[in-house]
Amino acid sequence: MTGDPHTAAISPWLSVSRGADAVAFYAAAFGAVVVHQHANEAGEIVAQLSLAGAEFWLADDRSCSPETLGAGSVRMIVTVGDPDALFARAVAAGAAVVAEMYEGHGWRIGRVCDPFGHHWEFGKRLA
Repeated sequence: MTGDPHTAAISPWLSVSRGADAVAFYAAAFGAVVVHQHANEAGEIVAQLSLAGAEFWLADDRSCSPETLGAGSVRMIVTVGDPDALFARAVAAGAAVVAEMYEGHGWRIGRVCDPFGHHWEFGKRLA
């Protein structure tokens, strides 16, 4: 960020119960790369990941992970040039289909749930 008071960025922080597995899943499913990662003595990790420049964080935090709570509270929308390819890649890596890819309201979009209980929508605005 440039210090401009009118510029902001939002980076989701995902709580998971198996941090190392989550990093491996997001790399396989989304092509995410690790920007930063560290672990404590118990092996619990905090990692900053980037999906083509869109950054998000995850941490071993079973107490508030969707797996523990029984449901997630936030859906991430990932806007990409080829949402069908990213959707297929995520499903091939183990994500569960919530909504198949479809067109509606001016978007091409579909939704998956990752193995950690987080929902991801992959889409692009139609011309």
